[in-house]
Amino acid sequence: MRAHSLGALAGLLAACRATVPLPASAGIPPAAPGALGFDSTRLAAAAAYVKAAADSGAFPGAVLAVGRHGRLALLVAVGRYGADDPRPVDAGTIYDLASLTKVVGLTTACMLLVDEGKLALDEPVQRYVPEFRGAGKERVTIRHLLTHSSGLPAWRPLYREADSRATALWVVNTTPLATPPAQAYVYSDLGAIVLAEVVERITGESLDRFLERRVFRPLGMPATRYLPPKDWRERIAPTENDTSYRHRMLRGEVHDENAGRLGGISGHAGLFSNALDLSRFAALLLNGGAWDTLQLIRSETVADFTRRQGVVPNSSRALGWDTPPDPPDSTASAGTKLSARAFGHTGFTGTSLWMDPEQDLFIILLTNRVHPTRANTAILKVRPHVADLVVAALTHPEL
Repeated sequence: MRAHSLGALAGLLAACRATVPLPASAGIPPAAPGALGFDSTRLAAAAAYVKAAADSGAFPGAVLAVGRHGRLALLVAVGRYGADDPRPVDAGTIYDLASLTKVVGLTTACMLLVDEGKLALDEPVQRYVPEFRGAGKERVTIRHLLTHSSGLPAWRPLYREADSRATALWVVNTTPLATPPAQAYVYSDLGAIVLAEVVERITGESLDRFLERRVFRPLGMPATRYLPPKDWRERIAPTENDTSYRHRMLRGEVHDENAGRLGGISGHAGLFSNALDLSRFAALLLNGGAWDTLQLIRSETVADFTRRQGVVPNSSRALGWDTPPDPPDSTASAGTKLSARAFGHTGFTGTSLWMDPEQDLFIILLTNRVHPTRANTAILKVRPHVADLVVAALTHPEL
């Protein structure tokens, strides 16, 4: 990263705010960084680092959003859409969220159903999805699925094994357990696919319709959805040149192959969104499930779901969400400075969302690092450094 003077760093923050205005109808209200307990120059260093990462090829473009107390302290867009699209990214650019779908979509749906008494965390999955069959599966509970301790393997190539959504779900439901439940932590897309089936059986509607009706529309997240329409394409950052399944450059079409086989709607991947919508979502969770006059989720439920569960010893998993490693690990996406109460998640396409209730802080980083190929793994170094720079910019963490 090239050197910047302190004045230049502060100027970058001002320029970002000037060139990437926050639409009045989206996101959350902006506030001066100092009023939110940030040193403006240090916060600008985080923006400068993301810009330098884009310039160095870590990703074509990115949007970074940082907020506290229901206000946005930083919103910066850097880089371009992609190799064949030199347009500059802006605050409204939409990204394929990849596995952020698991928490923004699937886990939120589960919180709502727990609140309504329709979903019981310690009930067997078979109560809701009888087709979930095989040796030992009668002991797999909803809590196991949410903490990735069900015993299901991480993945199967459904896009090669199945020729339809129905067949793919049959393959998942009949996949043998690799270990007994609660014995090991294995991050499993298959578990999220099963859990999405649970939600759909309980609600009687598809996951995308349930989330639109109960979460995204009430909360005011108009850019968050599955299966974005074709006329959104120019606003969506492209992902990978798919050489194994669809054999084309993907743009506005889910990157994850198995989600593609499932028709673009799944619990493990498929959502698209932008930093403006996600800032509102993050503010809601940090405010105990409430935003303005909307109490979307009970505060007790938010606290339960974002607390480390300890189902498997030494696992960092909460319910759906992840938590920072203990002791801190400089290679973890949370960085080393967030509190033990923090919770977050990442997405394979280059997305991440971390929140820290102790400091009432959120950090959203959206990129398309898989464009044009997933071989680019520089994001693994960028995420923790961004998180550490943001936390280091706090002058009043207790504010």
